[in-house]
Amino acid sequence: MDQENPTNNLLEVPLIVSRSRTEKGCDDVFWESRWVKIISSEPILELRQQLKLAGPLCLVSLLQFSLEIISIMFVGHLGEFSLSVASMATSFASVTGFSFMLGMGSALDTFCGQAYGAQQYRMLGVHTQRAMLVLMLMAVPISIVWIYTETIFTWFGQDLEISKEAGSYARWLIPSIFPYGLLQCLFRFLQAQSNTRVLMISTGFTTLIHILVCWILPFISSFRRLLTKLGPVFSKEGMVNLGEFLVLSIPSALMVCLEYWSYEFLVLMSGLLPNPKLETSMMSVSLTTSSLIFRIPYGFGSAVSTRVSNELGAGRPEAAQLAARVVMFLAVTEGISVSLFLVAIRHLWGYIFTNEEEVVSYMSLVMPVLALSNFIDGIQGVLSGTARGCGWQKIGAFVNLGAYYLVGLPCSIILTFLLHYGGMGLWMGIIGGSGLQAFLLLVITMRTNWEQQIEKFLVFEGFSIDEKSLFFN
Repeated sequence: MDQENPTNNLLEVPLIVSRSRTEKGCDDVFWESRWVKIISSEPILELRQQLKLAGPLCLVSLLQFSLEIISIMFVGHLGEFSLSVASMATSFASVTGFSFMLGMGSALDTFCGQAYGAQQYRMLGVHTQRAMLVLMLMAVPISIVWIYTETIFTWFGQDLEISKEAGSYARWLIPSIFPYGLLQCLFRFLQAQSNTRVLMISTGFTTLIHILVCWILPFISSFRRLLTKLGPVFSKEGMVNLGEFLVLSIPSALMVCLEYWSYEFLVLMSGLLPNPKLETSMMSVSLTTSSLIFRIPYGFGSAVSTRVSNELGAGRPEAAQLAARVVMFLAVTEGISVSLFLVAIRHLWGYIFTNEEEVVSYMSLVMPVLALSNFIDGIQGVLSGTARGCGWQKIGAFVNLGAYYLVGLPCSIILTFLLHYGGMGLWMGIIGGSGLQAFLLLVITMRTNWEQQIEKFLVFEGFSIDEKSLFFN
């Protein structure tokens, strides 16, 4: 047959080759089209947007926290007693001052974020000015409390020598509370606009200066503040209606403080154990480590707070819901990775903070429990960011009150003082509280009516019925 029709063979081969090339070309076009669709899908775009925002915010959060951790590291190498003193004073300052200022300032996550999303740029300055005024007023009674740190520690039965030196340490921290309050306001002001460049430059420069200062004078820290072109415009409107800010800032402060205080109570309880110097040193390193690791999910939480508040302010409920889902994926991925890393280096981590072999060995035993705590904290951290973006501070305050003070701290007391698990029992108990907090916030987030959240924002900002209809259309 081939000999009878030689031309057929000449035509068949090119035809087959041509078909295979065509099919190959179609496959390339098909997969290229699929890839374009994937990378341009809404979840991927939201993921890229959050990473673009969360990356700098995580770095800024780490650098800000490094001011505290650098001080602890320098003091820790002066000896176990110095580490205990710095731990007690820093914990007390966090309980009574820094956490409260952080919480009140985080109310701007809602105010500034939603105002920016709604393109109400003038209100950014008004909200920030109110916050700065309120926080400066709050810094005065906080400073007075810090003056009497030694007396307060003595009342709670702490070691007299540690109490005396901790009181001196706390008094040196007084000058930092005022700029810290301003910093929280300006940080939220810039964060709401996704303006992270100024934050990174100013915080990075401050960290370098702080290292030099700690090398010379271990008990001094400094802060820097910068404004952008949309900086707060000081006006009469920002000096009145302070109650409007307090309505959200007080629950916001309680939401943050109730969580922070529960962890700081662990330090106070560790001072009541048989070997207070060892236990408080371990707790200092543990809390510093936990706080350091928490900077990453806290950055994610700040990013989702900005994304959710901006989208709600702009009237896009679906985008706000997508942002909340995407950040959960980031939190789980980060939590697993960091927890495995902490367990892997558990025998070496303590040497960063101290040369005391007893403390380093104790830390190696606590690190697996600490890793689990950090994983759960990461989940609740991003969920708290979603709550701040939606303005759920009141709900968050009740959740934290129940989770930590009805479950977490009682479990810590039972495991530590009744079942004699020592300092590890403190961490095991508080994990129950943070786990319950994460679960409750997750349920609230999953059951949220996002369209209703926008309506609440419009009512709060005083939009009329006609303006609401235009807003949704």
